[in-house]
Amino acid sequence: MDKIVSLCKRRGFIFPSSEIYGGLASTFDYGPLGVELKRNVKAAWWKAVVHDRDDMVGLDASILMHPDVWKASGHTDSFNDILVDCKKCKNRCREDHIVGGKCPHCGGKEFTKGRAFNLMLKTHLGAVEDGASLAYLRPETAQGIFVNFRNVMDTTSRKLPFGIAQIGKAFRNEVTTGNYTFRMREFEQMEIEYFTKPEDAEGCHKQWIEDRLNWFHDLGIRKENLRLREHGKNELAHYAKACSDIEYQFPFGWSELEGIANRTDFDLKQHSKFSGKDLQYQDKVTNERFFPYVIEPSGGVDRATLAFLADAYHEEEVEGRTRVVLKLSKQLAPTKAAVLPLLKKNNDIVVLAKNIKKDLEQCFTTVYDDTAAIGKLYRRQDEVGTFFCVTVDVDSLEDRKVTVRERDTMEQQRIALDHLKTYLIEKLSN
Repeated sequence: MDKIVSLCKRRGFIFPSSEIYGGLASTFDYGPLGVELKRNVKAAWWKAVVHDRDDMVGLDASILMHPDVWKASGHTDSFNDILVDCKKCKNRCREDHIVGGKCPHCGGKEFTKGRAFNLMLKTHLGAVEDGASLAYLRPETAQGIFVNFRNVMDTTSRKLPFGIAQIGKAFRNEVTTGNYTFRMREFEQMEIEYFTKPEDAEGCHKQWIEDRLNWFHDLGIRKENLRLREHGKNELAHYAKACSDIEYQFPFGWSELEGIANRTDFDLKQHSKFSGKDLQYQDKVTNERFFPYVIEPSGGVDRATLAFLADAYHEEEVEGRTRVVLKLSKQLAPTKAAVLPLLKKNNDIVVLAKNIKKDLEQCFTTVYDDTAAIGKLYRRQDEVGTFFCVTVDVDSLEDRKVTVRERDTMEQQRIALDHLKTYLIEKLSN
């Protein structure tokens, strides 16, 4: 894990937030390459669950919502962690993080009585900070979908089954943070609420588990690093009928990437009750009215990004030297091609290389780099996952060809400039 963290800082994927002021615990900023990778993760998810399906639509709900939303959902009263204090080292930790009756910090075995700690972050709207102005930063994006169920139905005339997808920020006042970007107080979620008839919910749940697992496989996560874990009855939320987690084997151990839950009809019933608005679905054929069941695939953008980084990290021995390479999939790689002039002091080569870069960047992310010798430039691009290096040399001025080096195989080919763009597009689309 230390090697991945070092690479992310050194190459501009992830920085500690507010670093010049000493940082702020468990908050991170995505650098020039990190923001591209994270955007690619979100784009790949959106394409898979919205654009490539006929039964899905998108939504972008507000972070700030009416306080009664959180009363209806149960967050105001029961969105708590049970915390205890170790009597030996005085550290505070979650009760469910105590393994074998020992403090995770010092191994002590005596603890204070557990106390409930609400995870929602509070804020105030308006000029006066009183009870009437109290609001919360949303702890999840799901409730924004539920309260817009009727709006989506009225504007899209959807029939069951159908789903609503959303990507957005969420906030939780976590007491136990850590493991880099895995657990933070400010994070980004990718959530789906898929509405279906009660009798079809079990089948939909199984299908979504399979679809979501395949999504990670398709984007390059090795199968041996993924597993499914079904929740026991004692783990399920009171409203859930079933839930399975997709877990990834991070360097710090197996941990949840995404949960897929059968939430039954709890949420729409609750919001109907608290708002006084009828959120039932009416079947246009039978005229039957009922509350749909909801299947919820919910994953973290930051956790997924970290998993893709960890799985892509490879060290290889090449000619007696260690080669570090990020074998990110073609969809996720922040940069698809780097254009490298062999001689930066040769103006004709530089001009040609910059023109090639300008032409390629119309189709995919491309960079130009002339800040080191060619071998070092190759190693730098390998480290950040760039799929192709295009080298412009003296011969390019005469034969109008360039050398294209592929990241994973390190194979090199001379490609005519007239066919370069088509060649790379075909390779990237395979």
